[in-house]
Amino acid sequence: MRSALALLDVVHFNTYSVRMIRFEWGSAKAASNLKKHGISFVEAQSVFYDEFALQFFDAESSATEDRFLMLGMSGEAKLLLVCHCEREGGDAIRIISARKATSNERKYYHGGLS
Repeated sequence: MRSALALLDVVHFNTYSVRMIRFEWGSAKAASNLKKHGISFVEAQSVFYDEFALQFFDAESSATEDRFLMLGMSGEAKLLLVCHCEREGGDAIRIISARKATSNERKYYHGGLS
């Protein structure tokens, strides 16, 4: 009996990587962010799993700690900008704020701006 793979003209192999990231945030800040921007930090953490997400160092906000901006698609298909920092030791990401992307940020994400 011939192998099922031998009967195919083309065989596609897919490799998947799963990253487990630990997130943390302040509960008061999460509540105020939800009220101000309509974005929960639970939704914001899904941006870190967008394979096309873009990360930038946020020099203006990095006086006391290194902060970064992540521009990416959430699990609810919203393009978000998430401000975050890495905890000492790199074992967790602390979400500081999250909002919907501006029109210029959307263009940048989709390759319209450089």
